[in-house]
Amino acid sequence: MTHALPAATRLDVSKILSRRAQSIDASGIRRVFDLAAHLKDPINLSIGQPDFPVPDVLKRAAIKAIEENRNGYTQTQGCPELLHAIWQRLESEVGWTHDPKDGLSAIVTSGTSGALVLGMMCLLDAGDEAIVPDPYFVMYPQLSALTGGKIVLCDTYPDFRMTAERIEPLITPRTKTVLLNSPGNPTGVVLTSRELADIVDLCRARNILLISDEIYDEFTFSEFREGGRFPTPAQFSKDCLLIRGFGKTYGCTGWRLGYVAGPHDIVQSIAKLQQYTYVCAPSMAQYAAAHAYEVDMQPWVDRFEKRRDSVLEAFDGVATVTRPGGAFYSFVEVPKALGMTGTQFVEKAIERSVLVIPGKVFSTRDTHFRLSFAAKEEVLAKGLGILRDIMEGR
Repeated sequence: MTHALPAATRLDVSKILSRRAQSIDASGIRRVFDLAAHLKDPINLSIGQPDFPVPDVLKRAAIKAIEENRNGYTQTQGCPELLHAIWQRLESEVGWTHDPKDGLSAIVTSGTSGALVLGMMCLLDAGDEAIVPDPYFVMYPQLSALTGGKIVLCDTYPDFRMTAERIEPLITPRTKTVLLNSPGNPTGVVLTSRELADIVDLCRARNILLISDEIYDEFTFSEFREGGRFPTPAQFSKDCLLIRGFGKTYGCTGWRLGYVAGPHDIVQSIAKLQQYTYVCAPSMAQYAAAHAYEVDMQPWVDRFEKRRDSVLEAFDGVATVTRPGGAFYSFVEVPKALGMTGTQFVEKAIERSVLVIPGKVFSTRDTHFRLSFAAKEEVLAKGLGILRDIMEGR
């Protein structure tokens, strides 16, 4: 028998939502957009998304896959064509092969975010620890709520270099992994091969898995490449987990496509979790990305390097900016003479129709703001002029 409830009775969602869901705060980036909702045509220097179109060869490959009805599930590991391309790239760059003697595997994931979630779920039980940099990509601290583990922040101020010297005092018997991000978001900092080798040695000595989030690997600027190559811990060890993606490099962020490569048993554990969660990455995007390495993105990387230079020039003499070695970002310190926090400066910028992100979104400190130079040159120049005017009291 059905019993009618009083009309005023409503579901008390607060008693139903998990502690996990309630502990995750909404993105501070979303708050900036809320503050700017009334602006008609803002100068948007907040988005970490490339402003260039997807290369035509990838567009055509995706359309071809759809038209040929290749729209069903792929293997959980990824389609053979893309995996083949990934292994070719890894062998040419770092000498990793799919030969069983190397003990390595790879899996295509639903974005690098999917890779991070599944990887941490494979490593962290309640109370286990992962060391991540501060400043950090906004997702990193939330991995605690998603896994039950503990995220330990490594303070990298003022130069934003996550070094072995800074990591070692944070290691405890519960430390399972160290997570690097180079080039970094929000700082753009690129670690050197020497710094990476020292971290590899430390992790090996303490039986800790090193995870290298290399989503911006292709967007490393000329002076930070060593011998023409992007510095990666994979140069020194096969006992690390590489996470890379296609969205930032090829302008297809909405395709949600990344991959993980590393020790066979760990990657196979990720595959088990993927089978029961994401199932597989979007199929047509996989078939398209199998052609990604045919595209030369260097002209765009060079263009972004010039944008980086314009940012450094704009703030010369008025603000401290650590020189970005890659990615799309500058992490700008608000001049102390202004007497403002990063958040207050961002609010002032929004009043002038410029959107940037407070540093506290990416850090325990509120002293900086993140600026994205993934914007057309004329838009970037206009925004930089306004930000400098604010710093100079105009």
